[in-house]
Amino acid sequence: MRRSIRQAVKIRMTWARLAKMAGLSVTDRTPPWLSSLNTSKGAPEPKPRELVPVVKTQPDRYGVIVHIKLLPKVGIKELQDKARFLADAWGCVRVAVEAGKPGHATLRAIRHDPLTGHTQYVPTGEPPTDLTVWPVGRDEYGAPVHIELKNKSGAVVAGGVGGGKSNQLTALITYFGPSPAVQFAVIDGKVSDAAHGDYADVLPRVFAHAGHDLREANALLRRLVKLLHDRATAARKVLGTANMWNVGPSEQWPLVIAIIDESHTFFHDHKGGDKETRALSALAAENVRLTGLLVKGGRSVGIFTVPATQKATGDAIPTSIRDVCSAALSFYQRTTEAAVAALGDDIRNWPDMDPINLQGSQYVGVASMAAEGRPGFVRVRTPYLDPASAATVALATAHLTQDPTVLLANLTAPSLRKAEPPEDDAPAAA
Repeated sequence: MRRSIRQAVKIRMTWARLAKMAGLSVTDRTPPWLSSLNTSKGAPEPKPRELVPVVKTQPDRYGVIVHIKLLPKVGIKELQDKARFLADAWGCVRVAVEAGKPGHATLRAIRHDPLTGHTQYVPTGEPPTDLTVWPVGRDEYGAPVHIELKNKSGAVVAGGVGGGKSNQLTALITYFGPSPAVQFAVIDGKVSDAAHGDYADVLPRVFAHAGHDLREANALLRRLVKLLHDRATAARKVLGTANMWNVGPSEQWPLVIAIIDESHTFFHDHKGGDKETRALSALAAENVRLTGLLVKGGRSVGIFTVPATQKATGDAIPTSIRDVCSAALSFYQRTTEAAVAALGDDIRNWPDMDPINLQGSQYVGVASMAAEGRPGFVRVRTPYLDPASAATVALATAHLTQDPTVLLANLTAPSLRKAEPPEDDAPAAA
């Protein structure tokens, strides 16, 4: 901390000279108001003033936080352009630029990145008190970061192999698992059966699952869409409102979180003219349509969809799904184009937050996501979850696993439920 205090004093004392050298100053040719009062003949013309932004420094254990009052022509973009120069001048590994209150910005001068330290999530097995937010991790200031679930449609999770996607989604199930007011469905495109993949440890807490077989995935998506339609039909009579979030999730009407991992497996357009390929292509198109219905219509009835993939381009997660999801986070990406696909075009304006910077084993489990309630993005360290801990919680809470379709049937009269289509071999009605 002493080193940070000395560094903060140095930054404050040398800022005026450094800002001018970096081109972070403006020339004010308007004379001060006192000079304008001097109207005597022969009075010298006031000299133009070179202004630099006013700064305040705040040391912390990782470096210095610099609060800057912006000037005309010295805004966030200019600070971002000079961030590398400032990092070299201050002896830091990086300088992050963040938007503050209107007219202000915050620079984070970091000697060693606080996000490179690995953290671990140790589940308590207790039900969470707040079912409206999904805790993701902590940002570089140590503040908790979350994704809103209330009145939201879904969240895209992207990132390269081994970046931390599946760990984060397993932690999601483990965190909400002790609550009977949340149920889970998992479609895992990495394995033939979800029982053999990354979700094997939490499978006792999952009411429905499928592997990479397109037909199995399609059947589960159809099941979820039917639940969506049945809930929309029954909501006003059962809940007294068309929006489940007006009363909140309950054991009888739980929040359903549908995870579609390696989603490109189920949406990929198969090319070819043979019968099998045409059938797979039709299934993929149907999966896109069904998932789109879940994302667009699931918000008010309590279905939250999480498509996850390595590279969230339009062929992996069609834009009709990706752009409707209300949140997105991305672990390491190899290209800015992949980062833009996951986080939106605005990530180009925040290069220090681009997930292409999250290279190396020290950044496994670190993701970038849009900041809540302010412009820009935030980097977040997601904690590691030991699979054994996840399995322990899942087994202890397995008795809470229930099929939301059965729960809804217990709440509604037969006349309110959508009729099942007759089986091919069923006798025709008289």
